[in-house]
Amino acid sequence: MQDFKAGSYINQGHYKSFQPNPINRQWSVNDMELLELLSKADRHLGRLDMYSEHIPDIDLFISMHVLKEATQSSKIEGTKTNMEEALLDKEDISHEKRDDWEEVQNYISAMGKAIEMLNEIPFSSRLIRASHKILLQGVRGEHKQPGEFRQSQNWIGGATINDAVFVPPVHTSIGDLMSDLEKFTHNQDFYFPDLLKIAVIHYQFETIHPFLDGNGRVGRLLITLYLVNKEILKKPILNLSDFFERNKDLYYENLSKARTHNDIKQWLKFFLVGIIETTKNGVETFDELLKLKQNSESNIQTLGSRANNAQKILQYLLKRPIIDAKKVEEVAEVSIRTAYNLISDLEQLGILEEVTGSKRGKVYVFKKYLNLFK
Repeated sequence: MQDFKAGSYINQGHYKSFQPNPINRQWSVNDMELLELLSKADRHLGRLDMYSEHIPDIDLFISMHVLKEATQSSKIEGTKTNMEEALLDKEDISHEKRDDWEEVQNYISAMGKAIEMLNEIPFSSRLIRASHKILLQGVRGEHKQPGEFRQSQNWIGGATINDAVFVPPVHTSIGDLMSDLEKFTHNQDFYFPDLLKIAVIHYQFETIHPFLDGNGRVGRLLITLYLVNKEILKKPILNLSDFFERNKDLYYENLSKARTHNDIKQWLKFFLVGIIETTKNGVETFDELLKLKQNSESNIQTLGSRANNAQKILQYLLKRPIIDAKKVEEVAEVSIRTAYNLISDLEQLGILEEVTGSKRGKVYVFKKYLNLFK
């Protein structure tokens, strides 16, 4: 890490762009604090992955993990949709909030489709562009070349390029830089630990900033995709965007410091601390999820003949913890009158809570469950 040189500033006339150096080379780690953090992060990540393997109905919980990652990653970019709103249907979202809502939904779609695509294509520029196309579909960045690397200069911060906080490399070098990033990802000639590798990939991707819009969200999506692709995680259950959002200033500061001071070590340490903290929280969340599921199932058994239908509703809520009478009628395959009776039963058991406060169009939430992801 001592010899790390991030790149150089290139004079472009009235502004300077940053040209990053290639990353596909031999890397050496000689910092004992970094190695200790790496060992700890590996252990905790392995524990989280092993823990998730032994959880019944793990796929029910996955959608909520992805939903949290989507809302937090989008929140870093200024999107204001919370988890409750993200669970609603589009027609239930006010018009002024729909753009934010759609960005979160696109992130969820991009995550799901990209993980499916990993079965057919490798972690690559092709996968990155396909994910970007889904992210920008029908939202504010839809006119900014979705799925294509930029063909013009962009910048970060500032009203104009002249007072920008950071100006990424010129667009003509993106092809070579992304090719270098891809080669580094798959390079088997030089050993470099996977957690450090994806930390460097994320840093380099954000430095290249290859798209006109959506670079932050794509860059954070890549972390999960890499870990799943390398089979470090079997499921997308690491919500690192939550850590980045809660430490947003440090997140940007450490990325920037790697460029301005060639201090990649501080970025790597920050990244590993994020892995450790997030995996610890993940294990605790799974513990609480299992307890809540078991308690809810036990309580439902007190309903006697109505327990079977109530159990169907609980299974639905574990995947999407928001429901109305119409959906209860559909899921349990009962009459609307029976649906309202079921809702009443689940309210009395403390499983459902009405959140609209209105007489018509009532919406019910499994709040105890939803709160575990906050």
